[in-house]
Amino acid sequence: MYETFTLRQKIKQILFLLIPILITQLGMFSMVFFNTIMSGKYNASDLAGVAIGSSIWSPIFTGLSGILLAVSPIAAQRFGEKKIKEVSSVLTHGIYLALLIGVLVIGAGALFLNPLLDSMKLAPSVRETAHDFLVGLSYGIIPLFIFNALRSFIYALGKTRVVMVVLLLALPVNFFLNYVLIFGKWGFPELGGGGAGYATSFTYFVIAGITAYIVMTKEPFVNYVQLKQFKVFKWTECREILKIGVPMGLSVFCETSIFALVTILMSAFSITTIAAYQSALNIVAFIYMIPMSISMAQTVLVGFEVGAKRYKDAKTYSWLGIGLSVLIGGVSGLLIVLFKEEVAGLYSNDPEVIILTAQFLIFGLFFQIADAIQVTALGALRGYKDVNIPFVMTLFAYWLICLPVGYFLAHKTDLGATGYWIGLTVGLVAAGIALAWRLIHIQKHKFAAVEMKEVV
Repeated sequence: MYETFTLRQKIKQILFLLIPILITQLGMFSMVFFNTIMSGKYNASDLAGVAIGSSIWSPIFTGLSGILLAVSPIAAQRFGEKKIKEVSSVLTHGIYLALLIGVLVIGAGALFLNPLLDSMKLAPSVRETAHDFLVGLSYGIIPLFIFNALRSFIYALGKTRVVMVVLLLALPVNFFLNYVLIFGKWGFPELGGGGAGYATSFTYFVIAGITAYIVMTKEPFVNYVQLKQFKVFKWTECREILKIGVPMGLSVFCETSIFALVTILMSAFSITTIAAYQSALNIVAFIYMIPMSISMAQTVLVGFEVGAKRYKDAKTYSWLGIGLSVLIGGVSGLLIVLFKEEVAGLYSNDPEVIILTAQFLIFGLFFQIADAIQVTALGALRGYKDVNIPFVMTLFAYWLICLPVGYFLAHKTDLGATGYWIGLTVGLVAAGIALAWRLIHIQKHKFAAVEMKEVV
């Protein structure tokens, strides 16, 4: 990253960071896609088992990974301040936390996985596949969390293309292992849906290993990697990461869990309705990767500028990211509405499912714009290391607005399942307004005051 002086330079830099992050997110999404598609080709029972296993793992992973995302804004600010030793220390303690979190998750899984699956009263074949999938996945949990700490560090230095290349190299490995382990090809054991877990686990070792090698041997990362730092453990360093990371992780968990809960509540409706909702949600989730990637780039750029005490530049990056995200969200939402039947047809051949999916997608325009505002405002606030109040705001928006409004409209009016979609949109609008207000407040009162003192 470098200091910019014009709006054009800022747009160029944010796009330079954004595009590799987006491709990386699409790559991570592809692993889930491979698991689902290949398990479905094996048989329906294994598809259901992998789906159950993924639904259990996804909120846990996204929430805990959110803690490690704190490495980015902290390291970015240290990088902006040109404090090399402190950047190295942030990376070191991020890896320590990744190890600790990984061990705790594996321990919790050993204690609670079987009771949890038993409580779900699944068909025996589905339960067995879900269990085998999660056990297979557990072998790669520690390298996955280490990779996330390393990825956050690399992003903090603005070298987002590195992670993109690593993930693109790993995708063929994941595809190959899914194929041979699920179907038992070329002398490999036939593990069915459980094989998807082992394939993904091995892929996590690959991406963690390649990323660690790059960080330890290549410029500019090697300048910040000091192995002697691993001999010194400071709880104060971990506490700083946790202080910012825990609210970040909880915010992510609140968002992912509310969508998971709505999915469960949708089970009260017909199979056609459930299928239509899942199709519409999948479309929206796919497009959501664009504003989410902008948000991640914002966190790094705002953190870098704040660390360098260039608060006007940090403010410009904040609103540039939000404006870019709203523009993309508006255009994509409009295209979804205009071609809703064609888009819905990509997911199903059932006319009823297509019609209902298209009805859900009518709300896509408002949903995309609201989501674009809230996720990028949140990303900018993380760059300022302002995370506690934004977490409360998102918690309120998702759990006290999204869910009650959606439930009321779905069960107390004639809207039916559409009510949940409206409830999600209303909650996202509330989150977007609150977070944008918080961003204005931080920039106007906190950092503007700091800048005035330094000028004086």
